[in-house]
This record gives sequence, C-alpha cells and structure tokens, in this order.
Amino acid sequence: MAVIPGDGTGPEVIREGIKVLEAAGRRFNIKFNWTFFDWGGERYLKTGETIPEGGIEELKKHDAIYLGAIGHPEVKPGILEKEILLRIRFELDQYINLRPVKLYPGVWTPIKDKGPEDIDFVVIRENTEGLYAGGGGFLRKGTPYEVAIQESINTRYGVERCIRFAFEYCRKRNKKKKVTLVGKTNVLTYAFDLWYRVFQEVGQEYPDIEKDYAHVDATCMWFVKNPEWFDVIVTDNMFGDIITDLGAMIQGGMGIAAGGNINPNGVSMFEPIGGSAPKYTGKNVINPLAAICAGMMMLEHLGEEEAAKAIENAVIKVCRDHLKSMAAGQMGYSTTEVGDLVAKYTEEGVEL
Repeated sequence: MAVIPGDGTGPEVIREGIKVLEAAGRRFNIKFNWTFFDWGGERYLKTGETIPEGGIEELKKHDAIYLGAIGHPEVKPGILEKEILLRIRFELDQYINLRPVKLYPGVWTPIKDKGPEDIDFVVIRENTEGLYAGGGGFLRKGTPYEVAIQESINTRYGVERCIRFAFEYCRKRNKKKKVTLVGKTNVLTYAFDLWYRVFQEVGQEYPDIEKDYAHVDATCMWFVKNPEWFDVIVTDNMFGDIITDLGAMIQGGMGIAAGGNINPNGVSMFEPIGGSAPKYTGKNVINPLAAICAGMMMLEHLGEEEAAKAIENAVIKVCRDHLKSMAAGQMGYSTTEVGDLVAKYTEEGVEL
C-alpha cells in the first residue's frame, strides 16, 4: 500500500486509518506493507518539488494508494492540487470518482425528518475530463479587454466508460436498481447531448435497471427534499465535484465523507473528502472517521469485503453509541480515541 499522509491533519487521520486497517488485518489474516511518500506542502516549500521524478512509476507498483489530504496554507491554492492530486488521477487514469453518500444511525443530518433509510446513494463522477482537463487560455491578459476561456472536454470514450461503470456498479449494489444521469441538457447542449445519448444507448444493455435524468440544479434541491429518490448517480467532473459536497453535508458532514479515485484495471486511490483542515493540525481533535471509511472502501475495492464490512459495523457502533458530534473538537473524544474505539470494535466484531 502506498501512503501519502499529505498536509495539515492528513497525517493524523491516516494514522488512525492504518490503526483500524491493521486491526482488521489481525482479525481476517491480512498483511499490509506500507510505503510512505512525503509529497505535500512541506516538501514543496523546502525543495520546490511536488512529485519527484519517477514518483508516478513508484505508485504503479502498489495495490492501492491511501491519501490523507493535500493543501497547505503557505502554498498558493492550485499548485499542490494540480501537481499532486490531479496528476495522480490523470496519469494513473483513475477515471471514476466514487462517492458513497450514506447516513449512519446516530449521525445528525441537517435534513429534517430524514434518516438512514432515506440517505443511502452513490455518486459516480467522471474524474479525468470535463473542465478539469485544463483546456482554455487567456487573450489580452491583464488588460481591460481580457478574455478567459475554460473548456469542458468530453470524449465519447471517457463518457461511455464512466456510464458503463455506473450501470455495472448499480447492478452489483442491487438496491433500488436505478441510475440517474445528472447534467444540464437545456444549456450545455453539446457536452450533455453526448452524455445523454450515450446514457440512453448504454442503458439499453441494462433492462433490469431504471434509467432517470435530472438537471444538476434540481438534483441539489432533491438531495435536500427527497434524498430517498436516488440510488446511483452518474455525472461529469464539475457537477460531481459540487453535488458530492452537498452529499457530504446531508450524510453528517466532512468528518464522515470518504471517496475513491478508481481505475478498475489499475491502481486506485482512496481519501477522506474534507481536506487538510490546517486550523486543527496537531490538536488531536479532527474526526478520523472519513479516513477510516476511505480505508474501508480501499479494502472492499481490493476484494476484502468481509474485513471492510467489519470496519463499517465498527464505525456504525461508534457513531451510534459514542460520538456526540461529527464536528472537529465536538466529538466527545480525541482523534486517537476515536481510532482506538473503531479498531477495538473491528477486531472484536460487533452485532448491530
């Protein structure tokens, strides 16, 4: 396993995640070999280097990547994110961003009268194209007549493999058996014309799965009003980035939200969603559950489904029976104490 603890609270939450994974390993006879990479803000400030030469090739030698967080207050926004996060996603062709949105029992949601039975869906975001591909440029920069162009790049190949992954994932998930394409066909009449046509064509191969479409703005409303409508959502890079943060809030906040950057045939990367949270660095108050859940997703992806389920059950028990809040500094326990609890229940096993 490649480990990039990263910036801010990243190393703190990754430490707890590894603690829990090792507990699962003891119970289910899984041996982990961890290789740590010091890529992030501190290295960049000292050396001017983000990923050293040959770094991506080193990552390819591993089964998966476990990432803490990228983002340093002394480094201009965009440098680390583009040169580390996006580079890994693009060069390892991690073309799926997988974001479960699941409310666990005992976790507070800001949505009135909704519970765990209502909030349980997955967002599948295309992860290597769209507005994040970097197409565009400036004309007459710095003048009163400046023009800034940002292009959304959508290929048939990229769109189709993302949509096909969504249908396959929905079939495997086997819950409501419904895939919703989220877009903006009434305004983005080129990009989402392609997305919609491919969605209809690929969907014909999955007669057992219900097909639905929703505009992205309407989706934001329904996440709040009727989250129970959704099962699997598929969307482009930018819309996926936006709606998954809303999804994180309705599942209890960034403290519990985890995600995966998936290459189904290569090396995938798993991370907590919340970022580096520099104001909490070193205080032992940050919620490690998102990183722990990212580790759980990593195990599941690697085929260790029984161990992953044991971690999820432990997380549910800790949320339900112990924590006062998901917010940093308000959990009623320190970062390390939360990790200890989840590790204990993972190793012992719990009945829910």
